[in-house]
Amino acid sequence: MDHGGETPTRRQPRSLDASRRLAPSGARPGESIPLTGKPLRILALLPLLALLAACGGETDIRRHRIAVFGTETTLTIRSSGTVDTAAVVTRVDRELQRLHRDWHAWEPGMLGEINRAIAAGNPIALSPQAVRVIEEAAQLERRSGGRFNPAIGRLLALWGFHASSLPEGPPPPSDEIERLVALSPSMSDLDIRDGTLTSRNPAVQLDFGAYLKGLAVERALQILAEAGIEHAIVNAGGDLGAIGRRGHRPWRAAVAHPDGEGGRYLGTVEVNPGEFVFTSGNYRRYRQHEGVRHGHILDPRDGYPADHVSSVTVIHGDGGEADAAATALAVAGTEEWPVVAAGLGVDAVLRVEADGSITATTAMASRVTWQGRPGKIRVVSLP
Repeated sequence: MDHGGETPTRRQPRSLDASRRLAPSGARPGESIPLTGKPLRILALLPLLALLAACGGETDIRRHRIAVFGTETTLTIRSSGTVDTAAVVTRVDRELQRLHRDWHAWEPGMLGEINRAIAAGNPIALSPQAVRVIEEAAQLERRSGGRFNPAIGRLLALWGFHASSLPEGPPPPSDEIERLVALSPSMSDLDIRDGTLTSRNPAVQLDFGAYLKGLAVERALQILAEAGIEHAIVNAGGDLGAIGRRGHRPWRAAVAHPDGEGGRYLGTVEVNPGEFVFTSGNYRRYRQHEGVRHGHILDPRDGYPADHVSSVTVIHGDGGEADAAATALAVAGTEEWPVVAAGLGVDAVLRVEADGSITATTAMASRVTWQGRPGKIRVVSLP
């Protein structure tokens, strides 16, 4: 599945000291439920976004909670008349649990079978839906210049992020990091012909932790809409998507402050029908050793944490793309990220750098109602 395009630029290794779509159980790999349109992280990353509490008009609003993806997913549904909401929520629950199970990066499941086949140099048959997920992720890697790269599962495991708990102890040795980076795992190493996947590089290990939640939120909204529910918001641990409206006004979401203290948030944004609001950040999932915190968002180009940024929030019309873009824009450097955003077609972006400075694109700045005095906001236009 070699799409060509920009070749990711390899950075020189840096010292840590100096840095500061999806298968039923028993199906063959890739066998899945139907998906329409564009596709819908096993997510250890906890929320940067919190759905705002209602400010009245609660009588026709119901919330349903699902434990999945290592966090709580909340379905907030505005009354839909004769629709059996409980039955629809049960269907969403089953679907999200299936996605979690089949695409989990390190627990037994469909993705594990795919990764074992890649490591062994064996072909493996996929369903059209799984083909679509992998091919679209490959396109996003190319469009991001390699800053979003789901093929670096080995690096994530080396750093200790293939576990439900936070890793402890010192970072991995630099020579081990450099060895894995030198193997250059990339989605472009994969080839899919007639539904069968092969890989030219056994170092590829797929991890869709920066993509799957976006697909899942989109899929949940699709199920709700197909059942006749016209107004809802799905909030998966802070990353969310919406259909319809809250009532006479749009749904709103709060953009939380990266330090998270006291429920602080930077501001609020209106979420229009069909929009997704996703955040990537290093402040909740990390490896800490001797007072130095190493975030879980790794730069595929050098294998080290993208420690120059605290969080990136995007608003976009596609769930999977929003999820991937938030990660790619966290990896991208301070000066290069506007170009990356333009290449990904994402115009509403809010970045909080590690030093606390805030930058927003023109499209995002026009939509945020800032809370208090967040300091000077640098507003930039995309190329």
